[in-house]
Amino acid sequence: MFSFLKEFFRRGKGVSTFVVVREGTGQQARQYRVVPRHVLLTLSGGALGVAVLAVALLLLLPPLQAILPGAVSAEMRENAILNALRIQALQDSLAMQEQYMTQLRQVFLSDIEMNQAGPVATEIVSPGQRYAAPALGETSPNWADHQEPAITIDLLPGRNHSDAGRTSAGPVRFPSIVLPALAPVNGFVTRGFDARTGHYGIDIAVEEGTGVRAIGDGYVVMADWTQEGGYAIAIQHSDGYLSVYKHNGQLHKRTGDRVQARDNIAVSGNSGEFTTGPHLHFELWRNGLAQDPSAYLVGI
Repeated sequence: MFSFLKEFFRRGKGVSTFVVVREGTGQQARQYRVVPRHVLLTLSGGALGVAVLAVALLLLLPPLQAILPGAVSAEMRENAILNALRIQALQDSLAMQEQYMTQLRQVFLSDIEMNQAGPVATEIVSPGQRYAAPALGETSPNWADHQEPAITIDLLPGRNHSDAGRTSAGPVRFPSIVLPALAPVNGFVTRGFDARTGHYGIDIAVEEGTGVRAIGDGYVVMADWTQEGGYAIAIQHSDGYLSVYKHNGQLHKRTGDRVQARDNIAVSGNSGEFTTGPHLHFELWRNGLAQDPSAYLVGI
């Protein structure tokens, strides 16, 4: 068969005559004049048409697209875009986590550079803004007040108190805190006290850089960076009162410092994780219970 086809197509433009005889029927033989080149063109055109039809079906029918090598469906494109967005979000999350860990190392390791003036705390860089770290010093200027036996903050004038082991002239006496007191900053309240939702204070909107003042005499019992409240400072007053000031941009007092009413203790800011803008979050506690500061302050 192969030899016949080879001989047939070798003639090219020549004409070949085919005689068809059906054996055993007695029918007359039939003759066909065929040009090999025309047969080749016809077969080639038919094969090309079948190929075009097959490609069209593959492109138009979605079930057939899936079996094509390298074919991309709409669902696959959507999944690819979604995966790309997830990867980008993961990269952003890792970058934020790395920045957060860097801040923690700065806070807990206290990268302190010594100079002639004494120890200087390295600034902590927060996302989008810089805040000065609490000032460090050798000791609190009123360190003797904290030596054993330590004085009690609610000592009142006119009482007899021993001062064993003290180098000062006598025990420090704090009067009862005067309430209602002036607000620590001049501003307007944007969120009130709500113990049911865990908001144990009030938010006072104020421009960054505004001086924050103590509402009464007392001792600083905490002055440090906190993740939620940023730079925060807490003052223990007489009669069991404790005032707390959060989201500051800079602290002017250290733990153990004695302050008097209206002393400048910090500069307002927008530090900490739980903040939506420049403001001071102020809390007032008495004997371990949160109080609504609005009932104890004037001028807000």
